[in-house]
Amino acid sequence: MISIQDLKFDKDGLIPAIVVDSVSGAVLMLAYMNAQSLQISIDEGRTCFWSRSRQELWRKGASSGNVQHIVSIKTDCDKDTLKITVNKDGPACHTGSETCFFEDVYGCEPDAFTLDSLFDIVLDRKANPKPGSYTTYLFEKGINKILKKVGEETTEVVIAAKDDDRRETIYEISDLIYHTMVLMAQMGISPDDIKSELASRHVPKGEEN
Repeated sequence: MISIQDLKFDKDGLIPAIVVDSVSGAVLMLAYMNAQSLQISIDEGRTCFWSRSRQELWRKGASSGNVQHIVSIKTDCDKDTLKITVNKDGPACHTGSETCFFEDVYGCEPDAFTLDSLFDIVLDRKANPKPGSYTTYLFEKGINKILKKVGEETTEVVIAAKDDDRRETIYEISDLIYHTMVLMAQMGISPDDIKSELASRHVPKGEEN
């Protein structure tokens, strides 16, 4: 564990901070910190940066509500750049995009698969029914059908795991996660609701007593 004094700030007293989503691993944004904003971030557990244009501190989400809760802060081998892993309450970019990095300069990379992107597809099928879509079919059949599938997939996970079949267990867990997402969409439950519940149960190491 190194201290703030060990970091190498530039001539203006700043250090670049790359913010990364803890769930998807996506790079959300690049901002700058000075020693004061870094200390505030550590003390409050949420990102606080230094605005080079306004020459003042700015707490991410103070006005938008898109707060970034810090999971960890690491520095590179030269100690002149920070990587901040966060759980985010909303989009990172002021444009409303999940990440500030969405403009192509060269080449084209496929969108990375995430559970959040899968849930977005499920929501889209609910809002915009698509003929022939299995997800649309589930929503049309309603809650009882969805619950039946969740129950069936849970049983399939148990059977596969009981048989010590790793590959089949992965397959069945994937089915269970998908059908659970359909249930969540049906009931108006978001992934952030689940993350918040899980976060509320987490006890930091050393604070068990």
